[in-house]
Amino acid sequence: MQAIFITGGGSGIGRATAQLFASRGWRVGLADINEAGMVETARLIGDAPVSTHWLDVRDRGGWDEALAEFASVSGGRIDVVFNNAGVGVGGDFASTTTDELQRCVDINLMGVVWGAHAGHRYLKESRGCLVNTASAAGIYGTSGVAIYSATKFAVRGLSEALDGEWTNQGIRVRALLPSFIDTAILDGTPVGSNHSMRDRVRGAGLEFTPVETAAQTVWDAVHGDGLHYLVGKTARRMWFGARFLRGSMRKMARAGSK
Repeated sequence: MQAIFITGGGSGIGRATAQLFASRGWRVGLADINEAGMVETARLIGDAPVSTHWLDVRDRGGWDEALAEFASVSGGRIDVVFNNAGVGVGGDFASTTTDELQRCVDINLMGVVWGAHAGHRYLKESRGCLVNTASAAGIYGTSGVAIYSATKFAVRGLSEALDGEWTNQGIRVRALLPSFIDTAILDGTPVGSNHSMRDRVRGAGLEFTPVETAAQTVWDAVHGDGLHYLVGKTARRMWFGARFLRGSMRKMARAGSK
């Protein structure tokens, strides 16, 4: 039985991905700091083989422990490591506290770095797949979410680099680039604002993409041969604009900061 290890498995894209892979015959390992969320995900999965593993992705040693725990119940096999855990930090960059900036870097970037580093030996053995959640904010710098955007650019760059470095080892690497997925992360309020990210997206007339669409894209990424997997209309528009309309993208970024 193939096995997938999912960080951020207690909610959002992680939960939807766990449900999808479990429904298609995979063993699922859920990792999160949210114990109650993991229990709920496991309940939703039902009778399919699933295990929960408490993990703070900032802890490199914790990664070794969690992956070893999962391997102990999966027969030593891990076919996919889905580096999905992340946090949103929005608002005026200069007004964001140093603690918030550091937390975003440590979770969104270093959590992915440690997951790739710890997961390498399992994926090399299984000739498996590393999937990293980047973002449409990693396509072109997005005003109002500067540090978040920076971490997602870094995740995208790491994915591209490892795609080249690991291909001869039989490991496939994929970068997921979602735009506005309908999850709780959009309910956060940016620094210096009275409106949630969800309100801002709605006010800009942009779309919310169902979380199930993101989960299906993870499935497609694991079974496809591409590197970048876009999720949502906004992500696709940004990808096109960043390639062919960089001047327009710059104007949009400046307009968004007003």
